[in-house]
Formats: sequence, C-alpha cells, structure tokens
Amino acid sequence: MTVVIIGPPAAGKTRIGRRVAKLLDMTFTDTDKQIQAGHGPIPAIFETQGEARFREIERTEVVQALKEGGVVSFGGGAVLNPATQRDLDGCLVVLFTCTAEAVSARLGNAKRPLVPDVEAWQKVVDARRELYDELADFSVDTSHHRADDIAEEVAAWIRTQLGEHV
Repeated sequence: MTVVIIGPPAAGKTRIGRRVAKLLDMTFTDTDKQIQAGHGPIPAIFETQGEARFREIERTEVVQALKEGGVVSFGGGAVLNPATQRDLDGCLVVLFTCTAEAVSARLGNAKRPLVPDVEAWQKVVDARRELYDELADFSVDTSHHRADDIAEEVAAWIRTQLGEHV
C-alpha cells in the first residue's frame, strides 16, 4: 500500500510524514529530498534550469517513489502534473493544510523558491486548494497541533482504511 502526503509548502509533510511511516512500520520517501540528493538544491534548479525542468525532474522522482511504495511525501506542486494525479488512484492520499499565520514562522529560509513570503504562499495555496481537496481522501490541519499527535491521527485513519493493524 502507498500513502501519499500532499499539501502546500511548509505544511509539515516531511516532518510528520516521517513519523507516520515509523508508526506504521513503513518506508518513507520525500520526493523533494530525492530531487536534492540527485540534482542539488531546489532553489538552484529553479534558478539555473527553470521551473519546467524542475517539474520534469520532480515527475521522475514521483514515479520512482510511488513504485517503491510506503509513505511518500510530495513537494507542494507535484500534484499539478495530470499524470501524477492519475497515479494517485489506488493510493491513500492525505492532505496536510495549515493557516498562513502558522506557516509564517516556517518560511523565509530560502528553501522554497515559489513561496518566499506569506503573501506568495497564500497565492499558491489559493490556486491549488481545489485540486488538493479533490485529490485527498483525508485532510488534517497541521497549524496548531503537535507533530506526534497529527502523526497518530493520520496513522489511525490509515489503519482503518486498510482494515487491519498495520
């Protein structure tokens, strides 16, 4: 079974996703981390090769991660690709959301080229909100809860979906 975590930048997909995988004794893959391992820092890819090339690289990493299964955390824009959207059929898709207020402390580290500030982040979230909601099987707000509590909630939901004790 593959569980995919989607959502806007800085929603906690990596941090909480890693905990979810541990609770379920599943592997964890972060597609952004895979991109960085193979191609260098994401901001540098955007700067030197452009967003279109980044999305090509991202698609390759998404395909590989889905093939391997487990808990997979996508970068915020990975779901923009129609092929990726189709690939989510048969996966459990968890959407992490958060408020602009909560995310403001998480931005500003130059790691997110499309969202250098809260205003840019809000525009990205507004543009993707409908797609995120459409793709998600389960949604959780990560704004004001402890990462461990959120991970427990998500893991419990996944267990009920699988109808077994994972």
